[in-house]
Amino acid sequence: MSAWQRAANWTLLYVLRPLGQIALFIVLSALIMSALALTIGFVLRTPWHGISALKTYPNIDLLRQVITQLPNMLVDGITIGFVYAMIALGYTLVYGVLKFVNFAHSEVFMVGGVVGYEVMQFFSSAKQLQTMSPVLLILAMLLTSMVICGLLAVAIERLAYKPLRNAPRLVPLISAIGVSFFLQDFVRAIEALARNQFNLSYPTSDVPLLSNVRFPLINTQILWNGEMVPVATSINMNSVIVIISAILMLIGLNYFVNGTKLGKGIRAVSQDQGTASLMGINVNLMISLTFLVGGALGGAAGVLFGLKTGKITPYIGFIPGLKAFTAAVLGGIGNVTGALLGGILLGLLEAFFSSLLPYFPALGSGYSDIFAFAILILILIFRPAGLLGKKVDEKV
Repeated sequence: MSAWQRAANWTLLYVLRPLGQIALFIVLSALIMSALALTIGFVLRTPWHGISALKTYPNIDLLRQVITQLPNMLVDGITIGFVYAMIALGYTLVYGVLKFVNFAHSEVFMVGGVVGYEVMQFFSSAKQLQTMSPVLLILAMLLTSMVICGLLAVAIERLAYKPLRNAPRLVPLISAIGVSFFLQDFVRAIEALARNQFNLSYPTSDVPLLSNVRFPLINTQILWNGEMVPVATSINMNSVIVIISAILMLIGLNYFVNGTKLGKGIRAVSQDQGTASLMGINVNLMISLTFLVGGALGGAAGVLFGLKTGKITPYIGFIPGLKAFTAAVLGGIGNVTGALLGGILLGLLEAFFSSLLPYFPALGSGYSDIFAFAILILILIFRPAGLLGKKVDEKV
């Protein structure tokens, strides 16, 4: 096989194929969620008069509102879905190797967001934030956060999980919860001592490219009941950075897991630690490497989440971490591709319900998580292994 053919095969296997999967998941998820939103808008199109608790706003055509807001729903849902997918990969990698849920991963994600904030503050204090290249700024934030959070995850594994590796599964789970509480209070204490506050706001307003640049995606009008209805949406630079960064890291993870010796070693350990050890694979090294990669992805997700929302606190990891775990289970925990699908689906569900529920004053957008988790429960009832998970028969 020539060098050109090898390069073409490598590109097809490790670049084009994962890109195709990502595009397929986005399109299918967007179509399903769009159909769901349009169906709800059609069924509940006019205000209800029978049940006061479920009345929509008077004189609101819900179907028209859905059509108008649909592009924004898709953009917001896909953006936050990629963040959930990156966090979910940390849960999936650890579960695939050790078969337990690392609930401290949500706090590793939080630490990543705090590290990204500190990097921005460092350049802001040096009076360089407004003049330096935004690309270099984002790279500095991501790389610093990935290194620190990867090493933090390895330290957590060595100190809190490795001594309990042969203990009943409930014991390391309790240890993970303890580590989670410790990291929350530790970060809060450090930030309170250093800044006299722990509710941190990213200074994105000092970076013109991050605060002022928007790209129009759709700007048109449709004829609706004899009048022209505007349908428009745009995407800001923060969302573009989140999506591009997430896609690049997902492609890199796919290559690492499927195309390198270390990745093959991790997959061997996930299948059978004993046999992998007999074949000369250093099991402890592979487990530490799994935590390193998962922690690095969690740290990067923390930075992207901070850029997307603009705020980070020591307690911010709980809800996104829980949603990311839900995404991992939804796609099939232990399945890297399933984590991606679950994250995008959950992000779109959250965006759709957050946009629709405000038209029901008795509910409101605060109840969007209820419906998202209800759909998760239904999926797990009918497919306990998740959408892409496989049922594994336990041998005795």
